[in-house]
Amino acid sequence: MTARTAAAIVSVGLACASAGCLSFYEIPVEVPIQSKIDVSAFQRVLIAGFITGGSKSIDPNTETARLLRSQLRTNQDFRVIDADVLSLTDEAAKHMTASAAKPTGAATGGDSGSTAAATTGEAKPITDEKDLAPYEAIFTDTAFWKDLGQEYQSPLIVTGTVLFTEIERSGVVNRPQEYTDANGNQQFRAAREFVDQKGYALTPKFVFIDGRTGAELYSETFHEEALYPSGQNTPALSSYFELMDKVLPSFLNTLSTRKIKGSRILLK
Repeated sequence: MTARTAAAIVSVGLACASAGCLSFYEIPVEVPIQSKIDVSAFQRVLIAGFITGGSKSIDPNTETARLLRSQLRTNQDFRVIDADVLSLTDEAAKHMTASAAKPTGAATGGDSGSTAAATTGEAKPITDEKDLAPYEAIFTDTAFWKDLGQEYQSPLIVTGTVLFTEIERSGVVNRPQEYTDANGNQQFRAAREFVDQKGYALTPKFVFIDGRTGAELYSETFHEEALYPSGQNTPALSSYFELMDKVLPSFLNTLSTRKIKGSRILLK
């Protein structure tokens, strides 16, 4: 079909519609989006804890564990295990110390953050993703996760990292500006304005582990930002929840099929 023919058909359709030849029907539809991993073997889920860094204004470990537990109780069929949240940052630092004590001397290379934590057994402050990297070795320690899984009857284990940082941006934005046109009517137009903004960035990485074997099943990383006028005082916790709201649908879709609702227009 040529572009000219297609245009002619559309024109005829529009003409018939305007003349009353066609009727329009809106039909609701649901499109399923399949889950990212098969979790049919699990009836229980353990939100173990997270390696966290960035702003000290909130506790991302506790807040993330509490939020995910609430969402899973509401939206999933899992039995959510009530347990103390692991201080996973400290736990990972201990594992780095144990690795450094082995004859292989794995900690003699690497960066200074890894060496410091491996030497002292204490978690060094984490400010960015580079600081996080040495701690993530704990996710490959199958013995650690298998032991934890046996303690809670081999559930699906959810863990990972959460980086919540303060950010600042400066640049030109478009703002609506009211004006009066030649006829005396009030109108709006986009006006470009240079502004300073501040806010928060959230970078969570969710790691899903088989509690029966300690093996990693899947992981996914997200990044969201929220910026506000520099004079606006937005609480860190409010911004954290605002950003997590954008991430949660994808997190939940990892575990179960969900449906997207929409509609189609039919002609008759």
